[in-house]
Formats: sequence, C-alpha cells, structure tokens
Amino acid sequence: MTIAIFGNTLRSDTLREVKRIIDYLQQRDVEIVLSQELRHETLYREYPSVEDYVAHTGNTIDFALSLGGDGTFLTTASMVGHLDIPILGINCGHLGYLAEVQTENIESVLEQLIGNHYTIEQRRMLEVTCQQDGKIASPYALNEVAILKSGLSSMITVDVTLNGEYLHNYKADGLLIATPTGSTAYNLSVGGPLLDPHVHAIILSPVATHSLNIRPLVVLDDSKIDVKISSRNGNFLLSVDGRSQVLSQDIQLHIERSQRTIKLVRINGQTFMQSLKEKLNWGK
Repeated sequence: MTIAIFGNTLRSDTLREVKRIIDYLQQRDVEIVLSQELRHETLYREYPSVEDYVAHTGNTIDFALSLGGDGTFLTTASMVGHLDIPILGINCGHLGYLAEVQTENIESVLEQLIGNHYTIEQRRMLEVTCQQDGKIASPYALNEVAILKSGLSSMITVDVTLNGEYLHNYKADGLLIATPTGSTAYNLSVGGPLLDPHVHAIILSPVATHSLNIRPLVVLDDSKIDVKISSRNGNFLLSVDGRSQVLSQDIQLHIERSQRTIKLVRINGQTFMQSLKEKLNWGK
C-alpha cells in the first residue's frame, strides 16, 4: 500500500501529526509519499527515504491523507482528484466537514484504513467554462463557484439563464453556485440550505442581495447555468473553491455538473448526519 500525505504547513501542529503518521505507517511497511511543501519543511532530513509527490515514480498511490481543515482538503482534491485517488481528511483546523477525522483518533483510523474497514463516497463536482479557452484558471469545484464583486466596487448584477430559460438578474455582492458537498461551506454562511451530499442537486445562493424577495434556489444537478455579469468597474471576481481570479464582465460563464468526481474516504461508522449534529451542536 502507498499513501500520499498533504498538509497545511502554516500550522505548527501539522508537522507534529505528519511525523506521528509517518512513524505509524512505516512500522506497518506502508510506502509513504509527501507533498513537496511537507517534505521541504525539514522532514526530508528526518525521513530521507520518503519521496515527494511530484517526483514519485513508484507504486500507484492508494490513498491521500489531507491534514488541515476543509481548505486543505480542497487543495488536496485539486492535486490528486483527477487521478481518482481516494482522500481521507484529518482535521487539524477548526470546523471540518470534509476533514472529519480528529487527530486524537489517527492511529485507530489508519488501522481501519489498512484493514480495509472503510467506504468510498463519490462526491460530484461543478465545471465552469467560458467562450474564451484558457481564461478559467481552475475550472473544477467540489464546493462552489462564487461570482463576486471585485475590490471595493458596488454590488454587481448577475443575469442567470437556467436550461435556456431566463431566470433572474441578481443585484447583490455576488452569487454562489454550490454542490451538496459545498452546502456546509460558503453557502451555509450566506443562509443557503443544507443538503445531504448524495442529493443530485445544485444550489444557487445570492450573497448580500439587494432585494428581500430573492431566496436561495435548489435545482436538479443536470441543469445548465449560464451567467452574464455587469459591474461599475467592468470586472468581477471568480472564486472556484477559494482559488480566485479577476475577470472582465465581457466574459460569460457556463456552469454545469462535471464528469469528474472526488473520492472521499469514510471510516466505517461515520455519517453526514453525525457530522452535522457534532459541528452545529444539534440534538444536545
């Protein structure tokens, strides 16, 4: 078995937990690969036999471990998701819906992983494109595509067409187009609905809308969404799972469900409802 480890190097506790994982896995003859950032953080001196992810030419990687919060999980997904590598999120951050495993349970969780006591969930993604090739730097979103005002400009107008039918012009600070997985992320903070990650749907949630009669909307995930933006400064901010770029309002966007999916590892016994109750203090 080969396991790749990715982590948030800005957190001091991450390196401590990475060392703990390496020591545990090496005792069980598991081949380990580290992200370049982790290996550079002095770990190459302590573990010279451990390859970095980019240079790895050995066995196929069976799993990726993501140490940090949900942001680190999204970064890991952007690096290994297209290779169909299942990802296990280990929470070294604060609130984690994707990174569910707590650090105090690492050894028992790794033992279950090695012993094949886990399930794989396929999480659907969104893809954003435009009429100009190469303009979208990061086209795939596990959580959300966020269309936002740029800088200190006033609100923007987002004209949305759904499956060829004009829907509405949102006058707001922005519009989120989120997956069920992303319903617990940015979408939750703007008052969007919570969805079970297995629901086949897409969420449209306005950000600080100017009109009180505008509410989040849930549509089928085979919907085709076309977006045209207008703003006073002529630009808008496109953020795909937190990876942002400024684009001209002349660029029109198309968003739909991607053919790509992300494989998320769930240790037996974990459920989405358990995670919700724990994070939101429900049922207490």
